Amino acid sequence: MSAPGLRRDAGPLGLLFASLGGMIGSGWLFGALTAAKIAGPAAMISWVIGGAAVLLLAFVFAELSTMFPQPGAVIVFPDLCFGRLAAQVMSWINFLAYVAVAPIEAVAVVSYGNNFLPGMVVPVTGVLTLRGFGAAVGLMAVFLVINLLAIRLVLRINNAITWWKLAVPALTVVTLVCVHFRVQNFTQYGFAPAGADGVFAAVSGSGIIFTYLGFRQAIELAGESANPSRALPFAILGSVLFSILLYCGLELAFIGALSPADLAQGWGHLKFPGISGPFAGLASGLGLTWLAVTLYADAAISPGGTGIIYNTTASRVIYATADAGLLPRRFAQISARGVPITSLALSFAAGLLFLLPLPSWRVLVTYLSSIGVLAYGVGPVVLFAFRRTLPEAQFPRPFRLRWADVIAPLAFIVANLVVFWAGAVVVDHLFGGLLAVFVLYCLHQLVTHGGLAHLEWRGAWWIGPYFGGLWLITFLGPLHGTGTLSNVSGAAVLALFSVAILHLARTCALPDPARAKARFMHRQP
Repeated sequence: MSAPGLRRDAGPLGLLFASLGGMIGSGWLFGALTAAKIAGPAAMISWVIGGAAVLLLAFVFAELSTMFPQPGAVIVFPDLCFGRLAAQVMSWINFLAYVAVAPIEAVAVVSYGNNFLPGMVVPVTGVLTLRGFGAAVGLMAVFLVINLLAIRLVLRINNAITWWKLAVPALTVVTLVCVHFRVQNFTQYGFAPAGADGVFAAVSGSGIIFTYLGFRQAIELAGESANPSRALPFAILGSVLFSILLYCGLELAFIGALSPADLAQGWGHLKFPGISGPFAGLASGLGLTWLAVTLYADAAISPGGTGIIYNTTASRVIYATADAGLLPRRFAQISARGVPITSLALSFAAGLLFLLPLPSWRVLVTYLSSIGVLAYGVGPVVLFAFRRTLPEAQFPRPFRLRWADVIAPLAFIVANLVVFWAGAVVVDHLFGGLLAVFVLYCLHQLVTHGGLAHLEWRGAWWIGPYFGGLWLITFLGPLHGTGTLSNVSGAAVLALFSVAILHLARTCALPDPARAKARFMHRQP
């Protein structure tokens, strides 16, 4: 059931292009270079692993999002399954996972623009100057203005941009493979110079997961689809499968187009002059001026289009959070065009904080990859629980995932592995920040309610062992951790831990999810 006021104007193609628009942004401009620096030619394997990981999550959400086609669905699911406290915790993670993307895409546009209008970024660090900060704020304001239009018009704009975003990467792959392709690049300088550690690190640290998680756009717009049971599986699964093929092709073309001079100092020292980006740099070096010009134009269009669609979905997540009572009701206000205007304003204001002097694009997307899979990792947990509390005999699914008892645990394990591969430094900041916010939240509840008994602890207490255990296992891991666990032993421990948490969470799920049943029955024709 859609929330009152939101219009059902999103069709299958609109949802598919929304997800593709979220997946083809700054990731395709920077991801191939960053992944190759970490993993060498074995980055091809990293793209496949990342795509398979997200595809498992996509299968899970294809069932959940058609059961409850709600705006901001990733907030709705834990609320219906585990109660308000669990949803409150997940809402903090989702807030960060969404509002940070539009400003990062704005930074990518400004960074490319620095090639034509110097002085917008610091040359060595890539941090925005005051002039660059103003340009990025202006871009975010453009994203905001476009999103004040009705969803039908926003998706039409996104569809037009996405056609361009599909054509340019495909043209780049074909051109580079035909003009300059050195097969020996895949073996001469080492296929996997950093071994398995490099392959796994690239999944989290090069923008691969950050890129693939764009599939979630269709989920967050589910409440604005006229026929979600048909449109959502098509959009979610179609966008992920297409993107796996596209990004593997881009990595293949990039590695094959490198010259011996580019690789003289090894994979870890790959670089291109200025902040031109790898594909524009390659095109210029090969004398393909027309392609370089096209890529410079795309450097504004692709990240800009992604910024627009993430602004759209971020506002829907904030709207759903307020609609569930986890934020003040003012953030659930709808305009006459069916647009959550106060949620858009909050998304814009919060996004400005990410334009302050921060680390590189690579570091930021590593954090966001971990936050994103942590946010969407709750999906397999919810599906696993709902198969017991909402049995199929009583609640038939519009889209039923076969072998859910196998796929849901696999999806959960892989999501946790992505966090593990990000390393201890990232996880320290992530869980340390969440712990601080949780303590402040409890103090606020003590002051306003005189205690904590009113919180729905029964459905949420599995989250503490989950976050704490994941934090500990990553601390013992090989990347910035103690090294007690290798990637192989760490993966084995994490798999056992994930299965244990799944069963613990299912025992914590609401035994009679009344609100879920009410929404499900109301959805039936």
